[in-house]
Amino acid sequence: MKQIPRLRLVFATLALLAAVAPAAAQYPQRPVTIVVPFPAGGATDLIARVLANELHEKLGQPFVVESRPGAGTTLAATAVARAAPDGATLLLATTSTLAIAPSVYKALAYDPLKDFAPVELVGTTDFVLIGDPALAADDVPGLIKLLRAKAGAMTYASAGIGTPHHLIMAMFLREAGATAQHVPYRGSPLALTDIVAGRVPMMMCDLTAALPLIRAGKLKAFGVATATRSPQAPDIATIGEAGLPGFAASGWFSIVAPAGTPRATIDTLNRVMTGYLARPEAAEKLAAAAMRPLTSTPEELARFIVSERSKWAEVAAAAGIEPQ
Repeated sequence: MKQIPRLRLVFATLALLAAVAPAAAQYPQRPVTIVVPFPAGGATDLIARVLANELHEKLGQPFVVESRPGAGTTLAATAVARAAPDGATLLLATTSTLAIAPSVYKALAYDPLKDFAPVELVGTTDFVLIGDPALAADDVPGLIKLLRAKAGAMTYASAGIGTPHHLIMAMFLREAGATAQHVPYRGSPLALTDIVAGRVPMMMCDLTAALPLIRAGKLKAFGVATATRSPQAPDIATIGEAGLPGFAASGWFSIVAPAGTPRATIDTLNRVMTGYLARPEAAEKLAAAAMRPLTSTPEELARFIVSERSKWAEVAAAAGIEPQ
């Protein structure tokens, strides 16, 4: 009788190995690099490392994360687009990389639709509309009224031209029937520093970066940009709830490979990541970065990229953003 639990453990282990072995056999047996287009330590780095650990466990080979920031995520994207399509190089692609960049760069060194093989839609990230606590508006209707009264004289910060921070704010202004002057920064930290110091009055910011300052009373939160409240900050209303009905926007992340990567390799990656992202454990880990897991087939991701590219092109045009 004492041997029964041990036998069950053996059978369970054999069943797990049987499930994993076919997937591992279909994936090239070499170290794999997941390229991240931002500096280490941020939300993109976190999700890449979470996925790398899971892929390593299931496929039995090294998956390493490499940060390659610069040029609004296009530096990393260009490098991956030019990499060998052998499954050894992947890209954690963002909204900016695949949907926004074509509208803000004249000579993009890659084609988001032709140079990548979609693998998996990983998740969305929450943004929040924040302001200097001294700003003469306490809620969304008050902010819209103030913006309209100032008739374009107010300014707003962003993490850079063509970032989701920039375009989600432009989308807010358009739907609010207001205007303001854009002040781009090199990343959220520098922009947040100037908002806290009162040099710039407002910004649409990734929630992870802004939340500690909101909790400390150094920033005013007008509302999260998503359609539903963020699990990380359920006390902060959505912008739609707070006074601009129907407003909803978020950033997103996906995994893509160089075009021409074998379909068997793509399917193996998709199967492992979909299984992981559907587990409660994934939701808990991503929540730490104000991210919500999503899953997709490669075909669904391809259609999503086309749709998002069209959506953000319209926002960029309406905001008067000239390709650089």
